[in-house]
Amino acid sequence: MNNKKIVGPLVAVIALLVAGIVYLGYSLSQEKQVNKDMQELAVLEKQEMENEYQQFADQYSEMKTRINNDSIVAQLTREQERTQQLLEELRQTKAEDAAEITRLKKELATVRAVLRSYVLQIDSLNQLNAELMDENNRVRSELELTNQQNQTLASSNMTLSEKVAIASQLTAANIDIIMLVKDGGDRIKHPHKIGRIGTVKTTGMKVRFVLSRNVTAANGVRSIYVRVLTPTGDVLNVSGKCAFEDRHVDYTASKNVEYTGEETLVEFFVPKKETLIPGTYRVQVIADGHEIGARSIELEK
Repeated sequence: MNNKKIVGPLVAVIALLVAGIVYLGYSLSQEKQVNKDMQELAVLEKQEMENEYQQFADQYSEMKTRINNDSIVAQLTREQERTQQLLEELRQTKAEDAAEITRLKKELATVRAVLRSYVLQIDSLNQLNAELMDENNRVRSELELTNQQNQTLASSNMTLSEKVAIASQLTAANIDIIMLVKDGGDRIKHPHKIGRIGTVKTTGMKVRFVLSRNVTAANGVRSIYVRVLTPTGDVLNVSGKCAFEDRHVDYTASKNVEYTGEETLVEFFVPKKETLIPGTYRVQVIADGHEIGARSIELEK
């Protein structure tokens, strides 16, 4: 009777102990699994942080190629070096070092925020630069157009000036060459032949013409020159030199004429100083460095 009373409680105690041991073993197993899972999670999180640090460092390198500002490039370089340093600290930290991992996670958030601010700043600068380039291209195009218009206007003004200069030139019209004889008479042969040499004894010739009416020509005293070219191309009775087509040439006779813009009769006397030979004689009238009229005559044998 007494044995039964002792065995019963003992069995119960043993059963409780066994149950406790089983439960404790299960709990330890569960806790070990949890610790294992947490350790694996910490390793995974650490790896993700390392990858993010590396991505940020690479982004700093890429941004430096997009900006042409030495000051900002220097700032990006410093931030990139700091990011690389934090990455190295993370790599040397054990996954189970929760305090250090937490610190580096906070540093990562700061790096992320700083990087974002630089991204926005560089994008803004690049957009501004693009707008400035567009504006410069527009201004350059407008300047080129203005230059073309100015060149066209200058060319038009030059053409207009040339036309005005041409329009304002004097014109010698109705040129006559008159042979003077000893008895004082004048001989005029129209249109080109004076006559035979020896049929009359000439004392010289008279060149007569009219300065045409020209309201655009400047009024005042004008120097008029006559050149009589012999059949050999020489100037008859050289009296001096005058300006003609950007050079100076010999002339036969000259006269200062008061020109009022209206028709003005002008006469030159060319004395006979040289023996005349048969052939074609050309008479040029020159004013203001240009030929304003010309006529050729023929002397026969």
